[in-house]
Amino acid sequence: MRNLVKLLLFFSIFLASTPELLAKKRTKIEERTVPPQNAESSIKSLFNSLDPYSVSQHLAFYELYPETKEGKVSLKRAWSLLSGGSMSDKDSATTLPVVDIQAIISLVTRQSFDPPVPLSEQQLELIAKISERLSNRKLKGHQVWTKEEVLKLHPEEVDLARGLLISQLDESSNTKNEILQYEASIDLMALQITARLPPNASNEDKIREINRFIFQEMQFRFPPHSLYANDIDLYTFLPSVLDSRQGVCLGVSILYLSLAQRLDLPLEIITPPGHIYVRYNNGRKIINIETTARGIDLPSEIYLGINTRRLQQRNLKEVIGMAFINQASVFWSKQEYAKTVALYEKALPFLPADPLLKMFMGINYLFVGRNSDAIKLLREIRHITFEESVSPESIPDDYLSGKIDAEGIKAVFLPVDETRESILKKQKELEQILKKYPNFRAGKLHLATTWLQLGRTSEAKEVLENYHKLDPHNCIVEYYLAVLCLERLDYNQAWNYLKQTESLAHVQGHRPKALRLVREGLRRSCPEP
Repeated sequence: MRNLVKLLLFFSIFLASTPELLAKKRTKIEERTVPPQNAESSIKSLFNSLDPYSVSQHLAFYELYPETKEGKVSLKRAWSLLSGGSMSDKDSATTLPVVDIQAIISLVTRQSFDPPVPLSEQQLELIAKISERLSNRKLKGHQVWTKEEVLKLHPEEVDLARGLLISQLDESSNTKNEILQYEASIDLMALQITARLPPNASNEDKIREINRFIFQEMQFRFPPHSLYANDIDLYTFLPSVLDSRQGVCLGVSILYLSLAQRLDLPLEIITPPGHIYVRYNNGRKIINIETTARGIDLPSEIYLGINTRRLQQRNLKEVIGMAFINQASVFWSKQEYAKTVALYEKALPFLPADPLLKMFMGINYLFVGRNSDAIKLLREIRHITFEESVSPESIPDDYLSGKIDAEGIKAVFLPVDETRESILKKQKELEQILKKYPNFRAGKLHLATTWLQLGRTSEAKEVLENYHKLDPHNCIVEYYLAVLCLERLDYNQAWNYLKQTESLAHVQGHRPKALRLVREGLRRSCPEP
């Protein structure tokens, strides 16, 4: 009896534990000796403790006790959950013995540290059959197999997972099979989520269950900075995210959208500068889904900034292009400019009118000596204020005006990490560039930023004041000056810079919370002139 109590206690921990510990605890259960006289009752007790809607628990139980009556029932129950009841006991009795389902079981119960499980053609066909009810099957994009076909689709017709996998596995020797392998994995995830949904589930029900499955059961996580800083593409591309269960904002958002398409859940794709998240918007209520923080709903205002006046909405075709932009950023940071250009050119068909992509492409064309192509693109966006911004980008105009050359622009985009050495290295290069090109505005802003990173506010203020004399229309510069003057108790100057920032923002219909806070702080210290 004591052994039975211990075993039941251990199994209750096993049921509540994270998937990452599942395999280790399963091994411990197998190693535990159960007296023969108690074995049958123990197995029955374990079986009755299973979550009736958990596919993974039923399959894990079957792996442990495949020859028992309960194990066979557990397998049928798991298969019934996956198939939504469309596969009867008779069908499962004839189908499952024919198909070796061990690989399918391993795909469901696999841990992030386990290698991917390859499926045979017969196993893929079985998963495809039980996945026919998923909503992405109705999309035209689910029938295409080439990048050219994807580009011809309207955005609402795109099957995001299929489009991304076509683009990201284009150099594979067996592209179609690899696509089907990864799609089978996503399909099984969607089917497990569906098994827990009530009949006629609302969209909010679907959001809650996707969040629970991705972030609690599957334990998808944002990778440590030391990993994604150098290999952001590995945590963006869908195959890598599925294999490792780690992803940056774009990588996990792509998985989330792929599941949403299968569950008929309409979501919007929102891209603040340098970030992406998804949201549900039914016209009356907005639910933001922050995929870097386990799907929590954050207020929309926190995504706005001094120079970010609106949240840009993207479509599914643009998301495919953004995956290439993320990959290009890795090669840019490594100063491999030819590879960077090649990836931006892959992104361009999906984002043909995106001004930020044109600017990045133009800059990197300079770095590889394609000056005529660079000038053409930079002229297109010169003096343009991006749709979501308050102030225009200065680099295109400064280059075309002869205020900077290609080598000087490189210094602005030098990456820095948390070390003081990397900040000082970038600072030194910027100072050298500004001796030759003293009117290079982006150079001054980035130099001031390095001083702020080092906690040297006096030096930062001096550089920003020089920028202000050149151009008083950069809202970020004016805001920094207002804050620095307030910290130094120079209230009159703080008011001047604050009012200039407000003027620039208000012209664009933007009233950010950060400016309201600075105004409140100033008014407490000094009446408004």
